[in-house]
Order: sequence, then C-alpha cells, then structure tokens
Amino acid sequence: MAEAHQAVGFQFTVTPDGVDLHLSREVLKHIYISGVTSWRKRAIRFKNGILTGVYPASPSSWLVVVIAIMSTMYARIDPSMGMIDTISRTLPVSGYMTVQSHTVLSATLFATGLWLSLIAMARYILKALLSYHAWIFECHGRMSSCTKIWLRLVKMFSGRRPLLYSFQTSLPRLPVPSLENTINRYLESVRPLLDDKHYNQMEVLATDFKKEQAPKLQKHLILKSWWATNYVSDWWEEYIYLRGRTPIMVNSNFYTMDLLYVTPTHRQAARVGNVVHAMLQYRRKLERGELEPLRALGVVPMCSYQMERMFNTTRIPGIQTDLVQHLSDRKHLVVYHKGRFFKVWLYYGGRHLLPSELETQFQWILDDTSKPQPGEFKLAALTAGNRVPWAQARLKYFNQGVNKASLDAIETSAFFLTLDDEAHGYDPDKLKSLDQYAKSLLHGKCYDRWFDKSFTLVAYTNGKLGINAEHSWADAPIVGHMWEYVLATDCFHLGYTEEGHCKGDSNKGLPSPAKLQWDIPVECQEVIEHSYMVAKEIADDVDFHGCLFDEFGKGLIKKSRTSPDAFIQIALQLAQFRDQGDFCLTYESSMTRMFREGRTETVRSCTSESTAFVRAMEDKNRTQNAQRLDLFRKAADKHQNMYRLAMTGCGIDRHLFCLYIMSKYLSIDSPFLKKVLSEPWRLSTSQTPQQQLNMVDLNKFPRYVGAGGGFGPVADDGYGVSYIIVGEHLITFHISSKFSSPETDSYRFGQNIRKAMLDIRALFDQKEKNGIKM
Repeated sequence: MAEAHQAVGFQFTVTPDGVDLHLSREVLKHIYISGVTSWRKRAIRFKNGILTGVYPASPSSWLVVVIAIMSTMYARIDPSMGMIDTISRTLPVSGYMTVQSHTVLSATLFATGLWLSLIAMARYILKALLSYHAWIFECHGRMSSCTKIWLRLVKMFSGRRPLLYSFQTSLPRLPVPSLENTINRYLESVRPLLDDKHYNQMEVLATDFKKEQAPKLQKHLILKSWWATNYVSDWWEEYIYLRGRTPIMVNSNFYTMDLLYVTPTHRQAARVGNVVHAMLQYRRKLERGELEPLRALGVVPMCSYQMERMFNTTRIPGIQTDLVQHLSDRKHLVVYHKGRFFKVWLYYGGRHLLPSELETQFQWILDDTSKPQPGEFKLAALTAGNRVPWAQARLKYFNQGVNKASLDAIETSAFFLTLDDEAHGYDPDKLKSLDQYAKSLLHGKCYDRWFDKSFTLVAYTNGKLGINAEHSWADAPIVGHMWEYVLATDCFHLGYTEEGHCKGDSNKGLPSPAKLQWDIPVECQEVIEHSYMVAKEIADDVDFHGCLFDEFGKGLIKKSRTSPDAFIQIALQLAQFRDQGDFCLTYESSMTRMFREGRTETVRSCTSESTAFVRAMEDKNRTQNAQRLDLFRKAADKHQNMYRLAMTGCGIDRHLFCLYIMSKYLSIDSPFLKKVLSEPWRLSTSQTPQQQLNMVDLNKFPRYVGAGGGFGPVADDGYGVSYIIVGEHLITFHISSKFSSPETDSYRFGQNIRKAMLDIRALFDQKEKNGIKM
C-alpha cells in the first residue's frame, strides 16, 4: 500500500534519554520536492488569476499608465483635472513621507484607478459587442459591412493571448424572450403535429395563459435574470438532472467512443498509461486556465464555465435530490478490474507519473489474482440503480470505518477507470461490433462503471477505449473537447515503442496500487443485488445500432449550398415518417454558450415546412422533383433559422421550462404549462461536435477520426439519435430505442436514415443532370 510505503520512512523509539527520531533522507527529499511543486502550482494559478482578472489589459499596462501620468506631471500638466491633488489632501500625512513622495503616491493611486476604469470600460464595450448576433443570421460566405466592422472591434477589444476564463465577465447574460414570441413559436411548432380540433384547444390554453398567469411569471423570471448569472442553468441542472430519482445509467449518462479505424497499441495497460498521462496534462492546463477559449469564427468566445468541474467531481446521491461535489486537485484515481477496486497515485516526487510508470501500475492490477471481497464485485451497481436506495445505503453502510474511507477514495478521485475484461471496438468484419461497443460504453455489465463520477474511462483488452460521462455537470461538447486533446496527444505526441509499450523508463521503486478494503454486510449486499437487477432490466432493454454512412458527407452537402445539420435533420424527419407512419415532436439540442454559463436549448426540428417536404417525397404521383427540391430548401432554411434563434437565446423550451418552475414556486396552476411539459419527445437528436481543437490534420491523417458518441432512448416508444459529421466523407449515426417497444427497431431506423439521405441527394443529382447549377 502507498500509505505503508511512505510510513516506513518515519520511525521513532522512546529511550531513557528521550525520543530517538529517525527520518528517511529519501522521504525528506520527496517532502521538499512536493512542497516546492505545490507552491509553484499556487504561484502559477495566482499569476494566471491576475491575468484573467485584468483581461483584456495586462499587468504591464498598469506600469505604462503610471509612467504616462508621472511624465505628464513632470511636464507640469495635470491630466487628472485636480483629482491627484484631491487624493493627496485626503491621504493621511505621514511624517516619514516627503511632499514629493506624497504626490507620487497620489499619482500612482489615480493611475491605478484610471487603469481599472479603462479595464471596466473595455469589458463593458466587449460585452455590448458580444450581444450583437446578426452575424449568425447572414448567409454563409456573405458578410455584411456592419459585421466586418463588428468583427474588427471584437478583435480589438479581445486583447492578446486570452486564457481559458479571460472572457467570462465579458460574456452577455442570457436574455428572457418575450412571452408573445415564445407562445407564438410554440404554437407554430405543434401545428404540424395536431389536427384542427386539438390545435384549437391548445390555442385556447395558450391564449388564457398569456392573459392570466404568464405576466406575473414573466416579471419574476426577468427579476431572476437580473440577479442570477444565467436564469436557466441552475434550475436546469437541479430539476432536469439532480432531482431525478430514476437510474442515471442509460437514462441520463452518455458515452464517447475511441478512434474509429486506428488503435495505436493493443496493449491494454500501455494504452491507458498514455491516455491517463494525457488527461493529467489536460487537467493541469485546465486548472491553471492555460487552455485557449473556444471561439466561433476564431473571434466570438464561448463560455468555459462547464469545464471547471471536469475532474475531481462526483454526483452524490440524496434522498430528495443529488448534489454535485467538486473538489480541488486530487492526486489519485480509482481503478476497477474484475470486481476489485484499486487506488493508484498519479504523482511521485511532485510530478505526474510518466506514461511508462502508469503502464507498470495498471499492468500490476491486471496481473493481480486476488479475489473480490464479499459484496465488492457488484458494488458499483448501486450507482446504476434507483437513487433513493443508493442514498439510503450510503448513509447507513458507508458512513464510517473502511467503507467510508474506500468510498471517499472513489468519490474524491480525479476520475474513475475501468480495466474491462472484454474486447470491443469497431470491426468491419464483425456484424454489430459497433452496436456492442456502444452498449458496453453506455451501461457495461451494470456494475463495472461508477456512473456517479464526472466520467469513467473504459479500457478494453484489445487497446480500445471509451468514456461514460455523467450529464448533470456538463454537456457532451465539454467532454468531447477533452477527449480530442487526449487522443491527439496519445497518438501524435506520446506514442509507443515498436513492441507497443509506452515510451520511456519506469521507476521501479514506485509504490504498488492499494487495494480498497470493504466490510459490506449481508443487508447491504441485498440492496446492491436489487440495484443490479433494476439496472440490468434497463440495460437488457436497450436496442442499439451504429450506422456508418459513407455514401457521402459534409463535402457534398455543402456543394448543395445546404447546412449539413439541416440536411441530416430533414432526413431524420423523412426516416421517422417512413418508420412510424406519422410525425412526432422532435428534440435537437443546440448550445447557448455564447452567453455566460449557457448550456443548451431545444430546436423543434419537426416543422410545417419539413412535413410538407416529407409528404411530397412520399407522394410519388403528384409531386415533381423540382417541387420537392424547392420544399426541401424551404425546410432547410426554416431549420437553420430556428437553430440560430436557439443559439442566440430566443428558443422556446428553456423559457417555458423556467416559467413552469416559477409557477411551482408561486403556487400558480397553469394547464398550458402542464400540457407543454408533459409532451413526449419521441425523436431525440443531438450532433456530436468534432475538431474543436484542430490538433489533427484530417487531410494528412484521414483515418484518425473519432466515432462520436450517443445516449439512451428518451421515450419508451421513441428513438435517440446522435450523429457526428466525420471529415468530408463520413457521417456516423448512433441510434437507440427499446426492445420492449413493438413500434421501434434501431436497425430498421438506421436503414430508413440511409435511404432518406440517398433519396434527398438524388434530388440534387437529378438537378445536376438537367444542367441546373445547385
């Protein structure tokens, strides 16, 4: 054990002459190195905190302002218009200061105040500039003169070399949309889904709500938007995620896959050694704020708030609600392998363990033949079952002794690692390999991932990897950002030897991983088994299909002057109609990170325009291809406009959600809001972003592409579809549904998506054949 290894360096004996103290020179050396590293880390964080605090200025600019003020004074010019004299008279006179020193101090204070005022003004101007969103609504490739001027101003006030959190105080607040716009857009969104009778009923409910309850709720919501940093995010995290009492496995957690075609090494321990080291490098940059902020157009900053809780974070179960526990830097992770839990130290002598040293640690665990302790094998199933039994068991059985110490080790770890005993990954020669890979990452065996951790890194015996992520603390693009960095660092910076091992020598004197100890009574083992059975029933019901669409990709879609996302969403509507015979309420997530602490908004992809196109495609006798293509253009334009509205804070669903929460706080009963919030999303979709960091040139390395990720079905009789546009020639779909639903079939839906994509492309092909430019 690591603790025992360190303890042998400190010994004492009591003698008649007193206490004889023996200190190991090696231990003292490591104590010294650890202390130096700790203070160096604090100094770097302090320095970066100052740089972020004064951004877009720099600390050196303070000196420039002070020198400028002093220079004007020596030239007998008073730029302060008497304020320096006022400050001088206000300051208490010290007998140790000369008149000249007193004046210099007053001038320095004035210069400092002027400098801070200029910083505040620059931030205010930048916030005002970032509140301008007309650029999003301009046609692709056509930029107005107004937007060009705006871009230059944003660049000018953005300063140089921003750190990760430099723009946080300059980001605008998420605005509360007007009631009129929200209700009108809502009615417009449900019109293609309702017959005249039901639509008229909904219209009456909406009108009554707008006249009676809505004005009071809106006033309180606007008041909250003035006070809170973001009027949506805290309630979204609490009520959508943390207050849910059903299992988070499948229902909430999501997964991210490894590289699709490339496996850098087939040695399990070596691959994990490199990847864990890359994660530690990313964490160090993240904690110091040294990562570059993500910026649209390379200029417009995105909020980085969600990234703060990526590491050292755990969802803690509660009886009524969970909480997200985020800690400062932690120096260990916990590894699960064949029913045993091990604590692995990530630092030695004040530095990160090298990849080769981490490989040695993980290989030691793989070679360990010890048996799980009673109740340990399926212990993690507690995090996969219902939240209340887990919260009760945690309070009763894990509140003291070895159980508390071991649970603390898991919950305070940097992240959780599973050394899986199976092989998974995409294999073109194996049927359903992508399906099995997805199911393994999403739920595994229901007891071999710690679903409460911010993320669980899963490593398979063939060297493939993946991540299972808890959803409450952040959204998928945040995890994707880290994952892109890790995979690129693993493959192109760290690398492997010819034998597939991590590069570099390993310190043989490292302490071995410490096996966590448990004393789990029979009653607790029964709770664990019950949670496992609940989770297993959910997992067995998940019908997954991974669909690699390689007929064409982003390149061809852009040639048709259509947004790739709009193209795919309309294809999904066509596939849904062919699969189910009707249309349904469709959820597509979009980000709102152009606003401070923004998370997501909903784009309601099923529109009157898209349904008109779908009906035209299915009407083989009456509609010509030219008419279909015209309807497709209208549907794509409508979708793009809705996506832009969602990104700029003018969406429908978050506003209605917050009005509903406010109605509960004010004890106001609203039939309209109840109806809106109870509507099922039978088709839930999301696009996985790629190339957020551009660390890999896909033109040079086309096979180094990720497979994206996915999530479980949202409705019992519906589909969950996640897709990633990979490079120019590939789109990967991750489709989920439930076996228990006789109406759905994930493989069938995948085939319908493929056919819909090809049918839409055929419209453009036909236009080209007729000699008409696209």
